[in-house]
Amino acid sequence: MSDELELPDAPATAVGKHEAKSELREFLHTRDDRHRVFPKAALVGAIAGFVAVAFRSLLALADYSRDHLIAWAHGFQAGWLIPASVSAIGAFVALFIVRHWGPESSGSGIPHVESVLRRHRVFRWKRVLATKFVGGVVSIGSGLALGREGPTIQMGGAVGAGTARLLKTSTQERFTLVAAGAGAGLAAAFNAPLAGLIFVLEELQRDFRPMVFGAAFIAAAAADVVSRLFSGQLPVFSAPAYPAPSLSLLPAFAILGVAAGVLGVLFNRGIVASLNGFRSLPGRSKVLAGVAVGAAVGLVGFFSPDLIGSGHGIAEAALSAKLSLAALPLIFAGRFFLTLGSYGTGVPGGIFSPLLALGAILGLLIGDLTGMAFPHAGVLSGAFAVVGMAAYFSAIVRAPLTGIVLIVEMTSSYALSLPLLVACFCAYGVAEATKNLPIYETLLQRELASGKDFAQDHNETVVLELELEPGAPFDGRKVRDLGLPEGVLLVSCRDGHREWLPDANTVLGGHMLVTTVVSEHSPGGIGALRAGFSRADESAEQ
Repeated sequence: MSDELELPDAPATAVGKHEAKSELREFLHTRDDRHRVFPKAALVGAIAGFVAVAFRSLLALADYSRDHLIAWAHGFQAGWLIPASVSAIGAFVALFIVRHWGPESSGSGIPHVESVLRRHRVFRWKRVLATKFVGGVVSIGSGLALGREGPTIQMGGAVGAGTARLLKTSTQERFTLVAAGAGAGLAAAFNAPLAGLIFVLEELQRDFRPMVFGAAFIAAAAADVVSRLFSGQLPVFSAPAYPAPSLSLLPAFAILGVAAGVLGVLFNRGIVASLNGFRSLPGRSKVLAGVAVGAAVGLVGFFSPDLIGSGHGIAEAALSAKLSLAALPLIFAGRFFLTLGSYGTGVPGGIFSPLLALGAILGLLIGDLTGMAFPHAGVLSGAFAVVGMAAYFSAIVRAPLTGIVLIVEMTSSYALSLPLLVACFCAYGVAEATKNLPIYETLLQRELASGKDFAQDHNETVVLELELEPGAPFDGRKVRDLGLPEGVLLVSCRDGHREWLPDANTVLGGHMLVTTVVSEHSPGGIGALRAGFSRADESAEQ
């Protein structure tokens, strides 16, 4: 006699048929969703690609004009006043655009996109698209140490939001298109479609559902096709084809990762300190400080044009090992502080390109030192520069997969895959060990702490999934005691092991994921949830 419990055939067959019907229904609905969303994602990607190409072309023209202006200014006795004045005026104009037309267009714009995707902000896409484009051309074109990828990501998200509004899509489809458009913006900025896809999955959405994956992939591919039609098929960086280094050099790449982790945390803290310093100034003083930074950038550019702007030229020189060892610490320090000052002003501009330039300089420095210590090891310092870009990105953004794929696509350095993995995950581990938040999470917290909440102007019912931070006001309390405003419902709780429907006696705990519904008639609902799920001391620190 068998010890196994056998179920009757008929009920088992009925259950099997029911499950098969449910799976078939889910498959058909998913297929219908794909047929509806994927063509829209392709349209979003193509438009985002055209926007990125136009933005990139104008910045190239601005760089060309600035270099010629600096060369012309050297013919005058006080010629340094010319680039200093131009950069100061550019900073003033960019600040004016941001302050009066679109405050959400300041900085890189990536935290704003993340806050939109988390339902904390509405996306005023027309205003963002216009102010980011014009303000970004003015600020980056005037020489401030900022990059174009943050603006193209935010403008790509704006394209997704605008397309969704014009096509009258559902709320969920709209957010999917916003994320897909943001990934398309990154893909078009760097001719890196896979990096655009992974950035959406790893940083923006953190959602690997087939719908999000497919939409982001199609949008990134479409944007990349448009970008390559106008800018060509070559990688963004002209780097030599370095062979795979010897396995004996992996410890040196690990040391590079550790150095990148330490300096990446320093960069993140410097960005926060710079933003806090500008924020503490009175209204007019902020503008004057921004103008002063612009003037300082122009003055530096008069003596060393490669030190200002996005840093593309410096990065390419590092990748080809054309910078002297003695100059590397000074170049790193100069670019480091120029980037902190430029970003702190609040003008439109990203940090991707500046941090990649810093990573290349750091990598070349470690490579040169390794070559001096081990002259017979066959060290190629330029290969360390390639790996340093990805490692520094991983330490700052805390998205190592995006960093690895981005650098491989931008430099075609496929042979450096193993050193990239070693350095990036060492950098990631060191940065995580310090308990320093990733830069965009830090900036997101600052944005949400500003008090300009989505809840003030949302006009539709929204669904939010929130993680309860340990020590937050709602931690350890029963649902009945939360004091939530009318129109706010908690519909599910998940703690990693199980998922259940909460009731009045459910006790919320740290790191619990709670799905909530907020009615359009509850204007303070999202603010109350955010205050209850987050620690007030962390918001104050940021």
